[in-house]
Amino acid sequence: MKILALASAGGHWIQLLRLAPAFEKHEVIFVSTKPKFAETVKDFEFYCIPDTNRNDKSGILMGIVKIFRLVLKVKPDVVITTGAAPGLIGLVAAKCIGSKTIWVDSIANVEKFSLSGRIAQKFSDRVYTQWPELANEKSIFEGNVLI
Repeated sequence: MKILALASAGGHWIQLLRLAPAFEKHEVIFVSTKPKFAETVKDFEFYCIPDTNRNDKSGILMGIVKIFRLVLKVKPDVVITTGAAPGLIGLVAAKCIGSKTIWVDSIANVEKFSLSGRIAQKFSDRVYTQWPELANEKSIFEGNVLI
């Protein structure tokens, strides 16, 4: 199975790396917003994408184009992301080509899902929360990746 593992910089990337043992025995392609992160996944194919957010209208357009192109190139079976906006864009692109999608909401979202997480709940195949209080009919709690 080919997995595209995508996350923005910071805590999103750290949380994605904590999930990496679950990807053993699969082809994994990592994607993030900082070129230097390639050093943290030396044994894997790595792509850098533009960082974007909802406040950067021109940047988000460029991000959408680059992420869609990457997903079309890689043709993953599964896209998993720990956020944020670039991860959500990756899930949308993946759904367009029929790939399975998994959203893991950041552990930082203690009281409610992130905006991207709430959007992912509408179409993603699986959505995980890292807090039992946030689990509902659209999201699953199976523990957390940092604690």
